[in-house]
Amino acid sequence: MHFGQSLILICLVVGLGAETEVLTGTPLPNPPRANISQCALVNDNDRYDCIPRGNATQEICELRGCCWSETKAGIPPCFFQPKFLSYKFKNITEKPDGLEAYLERSYKSIYPNDITVIKLIATYQSDSTLRIKIIDPRRKRYESIFPEKEINTPRARNPLYRLIIEKDYQGFKVVRVSDNTNIFDVSDLANFIYSDQFIQITTNLPSTYLYGLGEHKERFKLQSNWTTYTLYSRDTSPLPNTNLYGSHPFYLCMENSTKSHGLFLKNSNAMDIIIQPSPALTFRTIGGILDFFIFLGPTPSDVLKQYQEIIGKPKMPPYWSLGFHLSKFGLEDLETTKDYIQRNLNVGIPVQTIWNDLDYMDQANDFTYDKKNFNGLPEFVDSLHEQGRKYVVLFDPGVSAGESEGSYPPFDKGNELDIFIKNSSGQNLIAKVWNPVSTVYPDFTHPKTFEYWKLMMKSFHDDVAFDGAWLDMNEPSNMIQGSLNGCPDSELETPPYLPNVLENSLNKKTICMTAKQYAGVQYDLHNVFGISETNITSKVVSEILGERSLVIARSTFPGSGQYAGHWSGDIGSNWEDLRYSIPQLLDFSLFGMPLMGADICGFFGPSNEPLCNRWMQLGAFYPFSRNHNSKWTHQEQDPASMGDRVINSSKKALEIRYTLLPYLYTLFWQANQNGSTVARPLLIEFPEDPNTYEIDTSFLWGSGLLIVPVLEENKNSVATYLPKGVWYNYYTRKILRSVGEVIDIEVDDETIPLFIQGGQIIPTQDFKPLTEDVRNSDLTIVAALDENGNANGMFYWDDGISIDVGKNYTLLSLKVRNGTLSVDVINKSIEEPPKIKSIEILGLDESFNQRILHQRQYDYVYNKERQNLMIQNLNINCSSSTSLQWS
Repeated sequence: MHFGQSLILICLVVGLGAETEVLTGTPLPNPPRANISQCALVNDNDRYDCIPRGNATQEICELRGCCWSETKAGIPPCFFQPKFLSYKFKNITEKPDGLEAYLERSYKSIYPNDITVIKLIATYQSDSTLRIKIIDPRRKRYESIFPEKEINTPRARNPLYRLIIEKDYQGFKVVRVSDNTNIFDVSDLANFIYSDQFIQITTNLPSTYLYGLGEHKERFKLQSNWTTYTLYSRDTSPLPNTNLYGSHPFYLCMENSTKSHGLFLKNSNAMDIIIQPSPALTFRTIGGILDFFIFLGPTPSDVLKQYQEIIGKPKMPPYWSLGFHLSKFGLEDLETTKDYIQRNLNVGIPVQTIWNDLDYMDQANDFTYDKKNFNGLPEFVDSLHEQGRKYVVLFDPGVSAGESEGSYPPFDKGNELDIFIKNSSGQNLIAKVWNPVSTVYPDFTHPKTFEYWKLMMKSFHDDVAFDGAWLDMNEPSNMIQGSLNGCPDSELETPPYLPNVLENSLNKKTICMTAKQYAGVQYDLHNVFGISETNITSKVVSEILGERSLVIARSTFPGSGQYAGHWSGDIGSNWEDLRYSIPQLLDFSLFGMPLMGADICGFFGPSNEPLCNRWMQLGAFYPFSRNHNSKWTHQEQDPASMGDRVINSSKKALEIRYTLLPYLYTLFWQANQNGSTVARPLLIEFPEDPNTYEIDTSFLWGSGLLIVPVLEENKNSVATYLPKGVWYNYYTRKILRSVGEVIDIEVDDETIPLFIQGGQIIPTQDFKPLTEDVRNSDLTIVAALDENGNANGMFYWDDGISIDVGKNYTLLSLKVRNGTLSVDVINKSIEEPPKIKSIEILGLDESFNQRILHQRQYDYVYNKERQNLMIQNLNINCSSSTSLQWS
């Protein structure tokens, strides 16, 4: 390895030479007045805000040693001068796998308790991943307990990056070796602050094409006009410029060169992230440490795989979970639930899974069911299983604390094990969620909580044999502020810097920041409450069922995809939220959570027939496809209630979905194995085409299927961008040869436009109304040829439920070359996989040799106009490799 060549100046030791000297620290002086001539050099778009979220005046600004110049609205009038002396490198030591360096602060910052000496640890995690960790060397600070995956990447041998310490020791940057692009550019530490409850650092960016930083109601491409994105889990209906249910401090950047990189800040404290036009990005977090992972790509697919090496790859869902789910808040008794399902089955909607919201519980208490209104629920669930259907119920993290002693085991047992979250005085923190009187919360970071949660879920499953868990309200949500007794006066409740959170309070709609957990205080752990519950629930349900679990969670964090899927929460029933559901879906693809979807037809407010019609079409192509709405909405919105048009278009779209389940399931297996995407933004597939960088109104399933929903009312056409290449209309099989252009597609009321990309092979199976019947039906292989007559694909098949997805499965590699389809068995399961009954070749002109097909006595039909060859009645066994030739 030649790390000495990949770094500049790191072998020098400057200033204090020994660690003991570096750690002494001295009281800090106030900063000097800013140099006016230096201030004049700063362009408006390059300003680093010196009074973040404060009331800026010239007097206060200049006392802080900053520049003052009022300008356009939204641009900070108070800003740091270039190379303002904040921290300076004092000791730099090269290590075999990186470097260590100390930095010492020169002047007081505007926040209390500056950490005067900090330590930077750079680790060459792998050739493509660099870790930069900045800590307080004198005091252990909280570090995020998630993702919990042990970080064990291959040691770097030929890094794609250089870490450069600036010559004046007032900055550093990470540079891509191949083209000298600045990937992480902190070459000016002017506004770098590292205090007890406020940490700020800014990186200059190579482009404005940024994605991620969720969870937000936002376009897929993030805004860079002094835009603030706040990460702090909150129970709220999705609104613009608002912190929502999850926290994902990860971004993907598409560079102007068409290469890409990514960055993950492993920090679970509340934070603001500001993107300014220069372009630059500032992290402001109110606790923890700075722990950056920088991913060099160079393709966006590479970045996402590198990211998931750190946070963990997505869980493989059970096959049945890819069917259509039907739910509603407000199915207040069992008979209503039965009627709701039956009317949809009666009109041919292929309902695979039925969900019950809070309604099924007795007094909204977890691990109970209402013996009066839901009398017969266990028998009903058994009947669903006999039909081949599944049943999922909602669990809240809050446990009722208002029951009489000995009458409610979930509280009594939790109290006995002492696993409930405590207030600052050490007693159970009492809050209020849906429970009639009061609520306590299990501490999912406590080592005894797994035993407790499993005991409660197993006891309930013995009564009601549910198949999956729906985790709601796990931000955690609280319908009062803090607790029944309020929250104590503390800098944890009202920190020196308050991120731009909803209602300007950390403890509104949640519990006190001073609440105590096994792993720390809520101030540090708030954003990981959801993932800590999801982690345990996923494992518990799998142990109870003895098979793969389905868990859908509202609050998420990096690594949540290892345990669960996600839905986009309490969205509105309107065209705007229909449109925003696509960028939300694509964001969670970046976050390693492919099992994601929105409430089809919306949750809050009345839906209507035109909206629900188009939403059912789109929702059939959410990886997680569920129609769900609110009890406060009087307008029913399940397909059967909306009339013939919605029924017909729902059936048409869902039948296509079920036909494509083998393709979709294979995509999930590939995501589970290597961190690839399922619902895929076009820029992932076409990174060299900048025209795809802002597209968030259409998306792909894998590489093969382009989905172009109608997102506006009363539209009978839709415009979409087709990247350069060969495409096929899914319905007509008509060839479209695109040079990279926008095309207009006429569309009827009952059809969602779909296109197959040339060069892709898509395995399909017969439509059946139950997923298990689809899984066992014979295959049709659809090979869509590219301009060279080639195509590639895969088919993964297993029992659909085994926890160990790598133990017993069939994997086929599918390839078309020179007029021959090759089916190669990469792995063979014990059970006999489905047979191939037919092969469809798209884009085949008349030059193919029909005589070969005659000689082999194949049944075939060639459509000259469509250039489509269908070879039928094959009965090919997939237990051994084979090939079929037509040229």
